[in-house]
Amino acid sequence: MDTTTTVTPLGGDVYEIDTRMAGYTGITAGYLILSDRPCLVEPGTSGSAPVVRRALTELGVGPADLASVVVTHIHLDHAGGVGDIAGMYPRAEVVVHEKGARHLASPERLMRSARMVYGDSLDVLFGELKPTDAARIRAVDDTGVVDLGGGRRLEAHYSPGHAKHHVGLMDSGTGDLYVGDAAGIYIPETADVRPATPPPDFDLDTALKSLGTFRSLGPQRLLFAHYGPVAEVDDTLERSAEELRVWVDAVRDARDRDLDLDHAVAMVAERTRDRYAVTRDGADPDLAAKYEVLNGVESNVAGIMHALGRHA
Repeated sequence: MDTTTTVTPLGGDVYEIDTRMAGYTGITAGYLILSDRPCLVEPGTSGSAPVVRRALTELGVGPADLASVVVTHIHLDHAGGVGDIAGMYPRAEVVVHEKGARHLASPERLMRSARMVYGDSLDVLFGELKPTDAARIRAVDDTGVVDLGGGRRLEAHYSPGHAKHHVGLMDSGTGDLYVGDAAGIYIPETADVRPATPPPDFDLDTALKSLGTFRSLGPQRLLFAHYGPVAEVDDTLERSAEELRVWVDAVRDARDRDLDLDHAVAMVAERTRDRYAVTRDGADPDLAAKYEVLNGVESNVAGIMHALGRHA
């Protein structure tokens, strides 16, 4: 794999790393906080580990220097590389929500279910999540703190709705909030905000409550794993909530008409297409295709269908 790195300084000793999931650029971001106790947020996939290591080396962080690796949740585009990175940086503590901790220590079940969903494309997209020694994993619950050194802290705030093992991370030094997938995905080329509602955990009310939690923290900036920094905080969180409602309404209509998944996907795609510059006529087809891999209509609709079925 090409391990060319793109590192972008964001100020406040924060560096965005393009972790190049499956070789795509601008689709998965990791972040290095180069504080007294360097911290890597969102290492990305197993396939991304060599890219991440090269970026950290460029930033002067050697194998003995990394103090912590933090994931917002354990989906493979965020945490698939944890085992590899833990092996490369033997002193780093791995921080995760308690509902995800056992899967990082024993990934077999998670990998089995991922393989059922992705089939052979799993290896190309993510690679294999390797186990991390349980003694190196620190689980947080509703809140938790990661010491960044020099009085600076990364505070974890439980934010389920996208996934039941999701946390947002607030940097006391910068006011940056690492939102994982709880605010959906942000497409920097088009400034679109799209929901991320995969099965099996998605729940609308819980997701909206998590967005309320994020708003109440008063962040200066949102750092999306997909993709990059956004300074229009309130606006973006508001749009995120609105998109969730629009998608759930659309899927509910499809369900009321007894449409099967394929027909529901077609209907929702049609209804939501013009909401996003990335899918409107005349948009860059490569950009749309890239985000369809990451955040497909089918995955979103399936997650919402699953949620509506639970509540029925």
